[in-house]
Amino acid sequence: MRFVLSSLKMPLLALALGLAACSTNERLAQVDQKTGINFATYKTYGFMDAVARNDSAFQNSGTGIFDLKRAVTAEMARRGFQQADRPDLWVNIGIVTEQKTQTRQGNFQFDGAPQYIGQRRYHWDARDIPVGQYQEGTATIDIVDAARKEQVWQGTTTSILSRKPTKSAKQIDKAVAAMFEQFPVAPR
Repeated sequence: MRFVLSSLKMPLLALALGLAACSTNERLAQVDQKTGINFATYKTYGFMDAVARNDSAFQNSGTGIFDLKRAVTAEMARRGFQQADRPDLWVNIGIVTEQKTQTRQGNFQFDGAPQYIGQRRYHWDARDIPVGQYQEGTATIDIVDAARKEQVWQGTTTSILSRKPTKSAKQIDKAVAAMFEQFPVAPR
């Protein structure tokens, strides 16, 4: 009986890993929240100074900083927060993008003859072959108590971004919504 149970665990593990691999390219959102904070006392929010963050550097850069700002505005409004010049909460947003190369391992059956390496210790060397480029973006949202100047909540997510601006904007919306699912104030 013990053999049967252990032989069942392997297919279940393989199935779980397979399902995880088939899931969307978006990674789970991670949040960090300061304990002991009553978020019901906050009513207004505002974005950190655009000059300090240098928004002008992001215009026409394709990084999605304005899509991120729009998505955060929508999620804060869904939770009843009003934008104000002197807010209870400051929102600081950031997005970092990185160009990455997708590779696959070479296979002598399909990629021609492998390289022969060695002198007395013979072996075949298979190398990674670049097959494409993609852009990975990491978005961070910091919520800061304006009066105490202390961070009370942070959300971070990483995802592969589409080259198409409309699809990339939808990905950002989805990622921000996933982060805000873990925000201490529920939508109204």
